[in-house]
Amino acid sequence: MARASRGSGRGGGDRIRRPLKILLGILAVLLILVLLNAFALDNETGSAELTIPEAQLVETTSGQLQVLDTGGPATGGGLPVVLVHGSAGAINWWDELVPLLERDRRVIAVDMLGYGGSNKPDSDYSIETQANLIAQVMAKLDVSRAVIVGHSLGGKVVTSLAEQSPDLVAGIAVIDTAPDNSFGGLTGGARATKVPLVGQALWRIAPDFMVRRNVAQGFAPGFDVPQKYVDDVRAMTYPAYKESAARSDDYTGEKGLVERLTEIAKPLLVIFGERDQIYDAREALSTYAAIPGVQTLLIPGSGHSPQVEAPEKTADAITSFANGIEARERAAARAEAEAKAKERTKARARAKARARAKARARARAKAKTRAKARAQARAKAKNKART
Repeated sequence: MARASRGSGRGGGDRIRRPLKILLGILAVLLILVLLNAFALDNETGSAELTIPEAQLVETTSGQLQVLDTGGPATGGGLPVVLVHGSAGAINWWDELVPLLERDRRVIAVDMLGYGGSNKPDSDYSIETQANLIAQVMAKLDVSRAVIVGHSLGGKVVTSLAEQSPDLVAGIAVIDTAPDNSFGGLTGGARATKVPLVGQALWRIAPDFMVRRNVAQGFAPGFDVPQKYVDDVRAMTYPAYKESAARSDDYTGEKGLVERLTEIAKPLLVIFGERDQIYDAREALSTYAAIPGVQTLLIPGSGHSPQVEAPEKTADAITSFANGIEARERAAARAEAEAKAKERTKARARAKARARAKARARARAKAKTRAKARAQARAKAKNKART
């Protein structure tokens, strides 16, 4: 009886252990799949391609970048404007703004490395690298100087561009870019995608509704997120997404934008949407107000992306900012020309005065010579009379 009981117990134990082994086996397989997925995504790359009919691919040291260049303006001909999108964005985040700006000036929008139709390597997404590539694009397009506009992460890129190549930058406009890393950031699934293993898994399996919910943080509450912005996220590789965010934090972790922009000392416009869900707009603008000469604008009703949500007000602000730079430069050029003209007039007057002084000196010298000659003649005459 005892042996039968023990046998029965072993059978029951086997029945318990068998499902446990199966469960552990499934978990092991899932873990292997997660690790393989993470490895595959971490090494994922993508080639450049034209996704916008009017765009072109511009060669850089990191591969080709997709660039939209409107060419010359319909009227006017002021400083060109270069547009740099934000994280998980692309050129199409400027779709509403470009037509409003191109009437008066040349507009150039760039897909940063790893975004949109641009090349997507598996590494080197630092803010400094992105800025250098924008400078290369400007050189290839013969843009020697422009107003540089950056949205969100793009605000850091245009700041770095001004640090590296100040002669290319006539003015800087940043749109909803946090002054430093103390201003929070994305929440929920958008933050989870940056967690090792979990992030790669979510990147692989996240349905459109989840991506749309994350992208919605980039707008005011209730904004209807178009599918094209979900597609922009889908077009990215995981390294581009993760490394861009990490290197962005590195840049402002080393030194905040207020300090950087103060040192750059270029004309500066800072725009924020009042209903920004990622950063506190009023607090951010208050922080930027410490920069000498900064212009700030709070756009009511807009969230993190006023160039999409309030394009007319954003375009008016950028146009006014660029016009102001041009007006000050014209005034400075006139003042410089007037100063040079006055200096030339003074130089001519000094030259005439010197000429007159020399003429008088020559006249005096001649008079002295004549007087001396007369004196010598008189002396000679006296000597002759004595003899």
